[in-house]
Amino acid sequence: MSAFLEQNGLLSLPYLLGVLLFVFDLFGPLKALYGEASRLTVMNAALDRIEGVFEEAELPDDGKKDFSKKMPGQPEVRFDHVTFAYQNEEVLHDICFDMKKNSMTALVGPSGGGKSTIANLLARLWDVKSGKITIHGTDIREVPLAELMEQISMVFQRVYLFQDTIYNNISMGKPDATENAVYDAAKKARCYDFIMALPDGFQTMVGEGGATLSGGEKQRISIARCILKDAPIVILDEATASVDTDNESYIQEAISELVKGKTLLVIAHRLNTIQAADKILVVSDGKIVQSGTHEELVSEAGIYQDFVNIRKQASGWSLA
Repeated sequence: MSAFLEQNGLLSLPYLLGVLLFVFDLFGPLKALYGEASRLTVMNAALDRIEGVFEEAELPDDGKKDFSKKMPGQPEVRFDHVTFAYQNEEVLHDICFDMKKNSMTALVGPSGGGKSTIANLLARLWDVKSGKITIHGTDIREVPLAELMEQISMVFQRVYLFQDTIYNNISMGKPDATENAVYDAAKKARCYDFIMALPDGFQTMVGEGGATLSGGEKQRISIARCILKDAPIVILDEATASVDTDNESYIQEAISELVKGKTLLVIAHRLNTIQAADKILVVSDGKIVQSGTHEELVSEAGIYQDFVNIRKQASGWSLA
């Protein structure tokens, strides 16, 4: 159009050049906008998911009871005919087992069988569909969530640390703890030495999610947090499953400190952990298909015996 106007004497050459330069200036922003189209699509999908989370109903937190009155003869933890469903899909079916005080219960079985769901239900990250979970004989739905969280510590494979100092990341396990108590927890978790080697020691800032630390270092800080909290029940999703050999020994020592005198629920992947359990539950397809000690289960045909044989062949060692 500008060229047509110039040819007909309606637009001077300088104005024509100005229009052409203006058009070229528009090309850059239009190209950038086109390049952002895919990102805007992803952002739109992410916002839809966030809205979905906000629309989810919160777990009821209107419990009035507490765990101060322990019912005589009741185990520390009991799963009483528990079923659970994600929306309409039932994934746990009639789960029943007890955990005695200061005992270790291990959950083993195929991936997707329901082990993590059982652990999450104990922490009341979701509510059961039917049945009940009790601590000292009290239904966990009948106590405030804050009271329940005082009874449970959790250590998972994936550790999240907040963008704050190492000291604050540990002390959030018990905000009113003294400085000496925080240092003592760090020593028990075998992370005191590497923290003191950092430029600012305990006041070193941790990147979002713990990005400035290695996986083993984050894991030990997480364990220090749980040691400081000193809850009577510990849920442990095999913390050494995804760390290197150098860190594994430190983490095993830290876990040994954490579980002293505790009631322990372990999602187990390694034979050396499983063998030490007072009770082993084999979970498959949302059901407990085998239950017993290591010696009992390894002597009978089934998933556990197959699991042990595969592990022995893979690692090239045998049980004494």
